[in-house]
Amino acid sequence: MNLHELKPNQGATHHGKRKGRGTSSGNGKTAGRGTKGQNSRSGGGVRLGFEGGQTPLYKRLPKKGFKNPFRKEYAIVNVSDLNKYPEGTVVNPELLVKDRLVRKVLNGIKILGKGKLEVKLTVQAHKFTASAEKAILDAGGKTEVI
Repeated sequence: MNLHELKPNQGATHHGKRKGRGTSSGNGKTAGRGTKGQNSRSGGGVRLGFEGGQTPLYKRLPKKGFKNPFRKEYAIVNVSDLNKYPEGTVVNPELLVKDRLVRKVLNGIKILGKGKLEVKLTVQAHKFTASAEKAILDAGGKTEVI
């Protein structure tokens, strides 16, 4: 079976009503819209969220928060995650993506100081927390800001 051979089950689909096609169709003349009024006209009806003049819900709810359009989001890596690399490895964003420690680089890589580092590494990243930098240096490694 191929994708182009798929069909809905028997009786699962129905033909739409053919409105405005004569009185004998049962949906002729006014096409099931009734007589006169806003909804009987083409383009008629109220806008989205309109509640008949009552203050709509989106205006009654409190406005809260702020979203900074210039926010930079970093892909984060904990120091303890770097223990998987052998001693002397140069850990850079390409290696972290390849080994799936981060999915995407986003606006850069930030190394956080959670956990303990037992391996001597050279870590290249866009940002380091103070505790991460201390942990890497204490293990005998180096940090390089790119």
